[in-house]
Amino acid sequence: MTGTGRQRSRRPQRPQRAWVARLSPRGEVDIDRVACPRAIVENAVARVGADPVRWAIELSSVVVRRIVAEVPRLGGSPAAVELLRRGNEVTTLRALLTLVEGPAAAPPTTEATLEGIREFVHRGVPLEEVLQGVRIGHAATTEAFLRACAELIGPNDPDDPNGPDKAVDEVTAVSRELFSYVDDLSDTMIRTYLAEHEVWSTSAAAARADTVHSLLNDAATAAATDVGEASRVLGYDLWRTHQAVVVWSDSPNGGSTLQAAATEVLRARGATTTLVIPVASGRLWAWGTVPPGGTRRTGPWEPGAEAARKTEWQTEWQTVEEALSRHRAHAAFGTPVDGVAGFRRSHREAERGERVERLRREAGRAPRRTTAYADVATIALLATDLDAAGDFVRRELGGLAARGAPMEALRTTLHHYIGAERSLVEVARRLHVARGTVTYRVKRAQEVLGHDLDDRRFALHTALALAEELGDAVLLPRPLHEPHEPHELHGSHDAER
Repeated sequence: MTGTGRQRSRRPQRPQRAWVARLSPRGEVDIDRVACPRAIVENAVARVGADPVRWAIELSSVVVRRIVAEVPRLGGSPAAVELLRRGNEVTTLRALLTLVEGPAAAPPTTEATLEGIREFVHRGVPLEEVLQGVRIGHAATTEAFLRACAELIGPNDPDDPNGPDKAVDEVTAVSRELFSYVDDLSDTMIRTYLAEHEVWSTSAAAARADTVHSLLNDAATAAATDVGEASRVLGYDLWRTHQAVVVWSDSPNGGSTLQAAATEVLRARGATTTLVIPVASGRLWAWGTVPPGGTRRTGPWEPGAEAARKTEWQTEWQTVEEALSRHRAHAAFGTPVDGVAGFRRSHREAERGERVERLRREAGRAPRRTTAYADVATIALLATDLDAAGDFVRRELGGLAARGAPMEALRTTLHHYIGAERSLVEVARRLHVARGTVTYRVKRAQEVLGHDLDDRRFALHTALALAEELGDAVLLPRPLHEPHEPHELHGSHDAER
């Protein structure tokens, strides 16, 4: 950033607004783990102090959660949310500096803010939704600054004994300055969006993305599509057999790395041609044309064909796992299906597999590099309506749905026990526990359930499978409305400071 070195080298100055210096976060905020560029944070610390910067970073995190909750398309993936957090941290710190030193002293709008706007264009997010996010962020940020201002200008202000008389004037001034700041920021964002949209809308990448969305979003439209023309635009034969994959990373960087990962894993699955469509920061869709049925040409008449196919299958997935690990990415695969309908169906399956993996991660389960829809189809379908799935699990498990390590151990053991056809030896091997431990847990689980395992066995095993995969997502009732937690947006400090 221009001028950063000169600004960082000067001695920190006492802010013109003394109350800003006493801002501090409610929780622990590690400046070393911020999303925005380090130089911007160091510059802000040098000019206003560490605690106000931590307060602003904490505020930004709350604001981003609110924006994504109210305008979900501005999220889209963990990496996309991280990109949004990066830009919002910069704008919040610029607002802080604007209030302290005036608009002229605030650094110019940076690439960290505008790169998110360009991505929204590529993802097809309408300008009105982008501006809605700006308004939500502005309202939440202004609320926090005004509350902090009102609370910190008072009789305990050592720098201004007449603080109470000036509080109203100061709140009014802060509101006016923040409005002017956001007005200028919105203007910059609009110009950036429109300029990028003009370039993007005429690009080959946009044509491919539009074609893919048309094929996916409407079955009637897809059926009426000129498959030959669509194949030409995509550079990909839609008449073939397709295996779809969704590839994602938790990092907003490395788009080319993700594309390389997608191509590599599809090649490992036998794809001869591939199509890759970036859809969000750190997330993309891809397809590969594979042999019919998704299998290699190992004929059933060949000696040892079944064993050879099993070895080949294991080698393919091992190669996929290694590639994803090397690229620090994750992938969810659909099953191979033929034609345009297969192009759509395999993609839907890959997205359902991705959703299962995200729910598992939210439940604290160890993340998997690879998720095959065939392996999680039952869970994916049962969790389509998560509220209903949770009601089902809690009703079937009763007291066994209680949280805590003891009940989790009982559920896991009983899940494996039913799945292993009540083989104590097999369950002990799977869970690495003694056979006697398995016996005790199964007996205790039945006591908690209050009925024999043969009563509603299928429903019981299904509920246990959901609890095993999704944890709290089905064990805890979901709130009717997502709370905004407005107290998090207030001045994060004690009034006595």
